[in-house]
Amino acid sequence: MNILEFLKDNFVILDGGMGTLLQEAGLQPGELPERWNVSHPEEIVRIQKAYFDAGSNVVLANTFGANSLKFEEEELQTLIRAAIANARKAAAESAGIQEKFVALDIGPIGKLLKPYGDYEFEDAVSVYAKTVRIGTEAGADLIFIETMNDSYDTKAALLAAKENSGLPVFVSNAYGSDGKLMTGASPAAMVAMLEGMHADAIGANCSLGPEQLIGVIEEYLEYASVPVLLKPNAGLPRSENGKTVYDVTPPDFAESVEKLLKKGVRITGGCCGTTPEFIKAVSKKAKNLSPLPLTEKNRSLVSSYTHAVEFGGAPILIGERINPTGKKRFQQALREEDMDYILNEALRQQDAGVHVLDVNVGLPEIDEPALLEKVTKELQAVTDLPLQIDTTDTVAMEAALRCYNGKAMVNSVNGKAEVMESVFPLVAKYGGFVVALTLDEDGIPESAEKRVKIAEKIIEKAAEYGIKTKDLIFDPLAMTISADTKAALSTIQAVHSIRTELNVNTSLGVSNVSFGLPSRNIITSTFFALCLEEGLSAAIMNPYSAEMMNVFYAYKALHNMDENCMEYIDYASKLPALQPVAGAVGQGSGAGNGSLKTGSASSGSDAAGGKDALSPLQNAIVRGLKEKAGNLTKEKLQNEKPLEIIQGDVIPALNIVGEDFEKKKVYLPQLLMAAEAAKAAFEEVKAKMGSSEENASSGCPIVIATVHGDIHDIGKNIVKLILENYGFAVSDLGKDVPAQTIAEETVRLHAPLVGLSALMTTTVPAMEETIKLLREKAPWAKVCVGGAVLTKEYADSIGADCYCRDAMETVRYAEELTKNL
Repeated sequence: MNILEFLKDNFVILDGGMGTLLQEAGLQPGELPERWNVSHPEEIVRIQKAYFDAGSNVVLANTFGANSLKFEEEELQTLIRAAIANARKAAAESAGIQEKFVALDIGPIGKLLKPYGDYEFEDAVSVYAKTVRIGTEAGADLIFIETMNDSYDTKAALLAAKENSGLPVFVSNAYGSDGKLMTGASPAAMVAMLEGMHADAIGANCSLGPEQLIGVIEEYLEYASVPVLLKPNAGLPRSENGKTVYDVTPPDFAESVEKLLKKGVRITGGCCGTTPEFIKAVSKKAKNLSPLPLTEKNRSLVSSYTHAVEFGGAPILIGERINPTGKKRFQQALREEDMDYILNEALRQQDAGVHVLDVNVGLPEIDEPALLEKVTKELQAVTDLPLQIDTTDTVAMEAALRCYNGKAMVNSVNGKAEVMESVFPLVAKYGGFVVALTLDEDGIPESAEKRVKIAEKIIEKAAEYGIKTKDLIFDPLAMTISADTKAALSTIQAVHSIRTELNVNTSLGVSNVSFGLPSRNIITSTFFALCLEEGLSAAIMNPYSAEMMNVFYAYKALHNMDENCMEYIDYASKLPALQPVAGAVGQGSGAGNGSLKTGSASSGSDAAGGKDALSPLQNAIVRGLKEKAGNLTKEKLQNEKPLEIIQGDVIPALNIVGEDFEKKKVYLPQLLMAAEAAKAAFEEVKAKMGSSEENASSGCPIVIATVHGDIHDIGKNIVKLILENYGFAVSDLGKDVPAQTIAEETVRLHAPLVGLSALMTTTVPAMEETIKLLREKAPWAKVCVGGAVLTKEYADSIGADCYCRDAMETVRYAEELTKNL
């Protein structure tokens, strides 16, 4: 029996923490746990046998950090093969009579991917692929991707698993106390992406205890049609006499997990701080329960790197302006690869209230695959709106879908066999919400009935590729009434029939109906209203049209889709200034109009006192427009002093984004892109000032490092970038840094502040050792610490002066500290 067959009718009990038990067995600070697969195989087998004896069905091989960034190829193969063999031996020696499986465990590679970091997405896929291939060949039963705190990194790992193995794949993400990933993704967003890519089970692990993860898991259960897994920590950690301990007991842990098993969780175990006693307690609870049956949720979702947008309720607006058809200036921008113009068009539509952006770069004379990939990447750097990939070129379509961070809309497929056979495999691989046009080899039928028949044919063909009706949205095609006055009636009838008879979503490019007529918005907006009344789910439309937006907000208010008419009232209050100003900072991306999100992708509207309060340079920084920020700074330097620009534009803009980040109005990607834009401005200032002035203006020195034995430097790199943008002179010692090296650098610079980072429980002792050495060698220095496994209480217990949850808390602490110097 394989794991998926077993899962159909049973709970699957996972193992617990490995790092804590390895430390108890003698793993030294800075020592790589994976090497114990060869040097101490008896200890690995002993721990894993204890988990099997406690009732685990699945034990994860000791391969969490086994990747080619940490080990050379030959050693990597040796360690992974030994890890699988050790787990197999533990299963064989266990007295447990339950079904037993061995998982290849894959943790994050510790790199932040572009555009927010410096590591290429495809390089990440390659790193994960090597581990997958070795583990598959070594005989793993399944692949368990865990503790992923970034959606893009998660996609890279899952893509590598799917492309290099036929094994079942479970995917687990690590959420913060705000219920989001480090880079902002909600559980619904992760469900959309991972289920679209056909992960076999999905859920959450690490970071928090079971009680703190209830909200996250409930959101998974609401949207996921695949099994949901839970692998929480044993509560919150602290240090006692140099030993990491947690605040939840096995009975309390099992009781909390039991509540979620009753709600529908199918797979459970433990993460940091859990031991065989915890798993035994959970297993005992599970034996007295029957798993709830899996149900198809039929939730039609697209997603970005922060949130999901659901179709089928309130109407969804898809901005049509990133499309060269009939737009000479946009065509010019595409030919010149004028990204500022393209990105500005996206931001203007976001400010106007659309929920999804259509992206079409098709011109005969350009390299569409290369440009569509580039534009997709660039758009994701400045907006968190989901994208609709709009192309007939399947090479371009795959390039964009592969690099897209989320679950995209795909525009489009139709009833032609050739088209379905080329598009559906891409959607099956990468996930997607597919726009299906009701035309086929015979063209566009005049009657609604024939369009419905084509829709039925598309549904049947999609099912052959594992694509469900919830991932199809049908466009029954609006034809111009100037050529046929009956055309609109056929489309309206088709919208009604497809929505009610086939129970699927519908979309239209509504503006086509008025082509060739004067005052087109009158016809288009009325047609939009009529289609909405017949069940239209979404419209590709011009969000700058007052008539169209009037219909949208009025329809929602009249159909009880706008609580207390608040969205309509807000919209009406802005009618005198309806048309957006190019590049202006707006009110976000339509949260509440179908978006499953909190907070806004835009930043600065509250902190800056409104749209008109920001200078063009401040706006460019807030928006994360690097090239524009650099160009504007260069222009300003012709008339203004460099330091005036820094103090008057750059720092205030960073403060706007920083404050919104602290208030959870924006997330890490927006903070990082704003920092990159500020960096572009700083580079122009530095060039103008010269090296001597640049050095004179540098802030006090700060030493930062990821501690010995830990190669995960994402958090540390983020802190460095933000600190430098606030004027601090950062000495970055890198990752896996010995305590002595950190102390020596602190003494050399007489640095008043040291920042230490650690991701894994096994490396926190190295952090404590470093703090002790700093107290001896550099007693004047304050120490701030951060990392996924830390809490304020834990930081206090190891002697740190401050626990910083994120980069902005580090900045605030550094600012406060330097005031007194």
